Amino acid sequence: MAAPREVDKTEKITINLGLVDLGQIDLLVAEGFFSNRTDFIRTAIRTELAGRTQAVNQTVTRKSLVLGTCHLGRAELEAAQEAGEQLELRVLGLATIAPDVTPELALATISHVEVLGAFRASPAVKTALRPRTA
Repeated sequence: MAAPREVDKTEKITINLGLVDLGQIDLLVAEGFFSNRTDFIRTAIRTELAGRTQAVNQTVTRKSLVLGTCHLGRAELEAAQEAGEQLELRVLGLATIAPDVTPELALATISHVEVLGAFRASPAVKTALRPRTA
């Protein structure tokens, strides 16, 4: 598997908040504690994650997860296929499979997919790997 690397990408999410919670956030923004709602939410998430660093690190170690980004390219998967190897794709972050990887090659070389974060691959490869995805 490719070594993890830092990327500057984000994933958009939608959350539902109660009106009282939203009003409190707006009050903090209006008072200048945060520049906008998004700033508040990012800060709150980072604060919560920082308080759980030990639990995340223990889980990453226990599950042998790649922390960050993992990209599997066609050449790497063809080399694994020639060597008779099966790869387990376990990532906390972003996992990508190159667009030129065929569903057949993915099935021949990837035995398990577990991604906590975002998984990007062609629709055909995702469909082929669905039964192997945790």
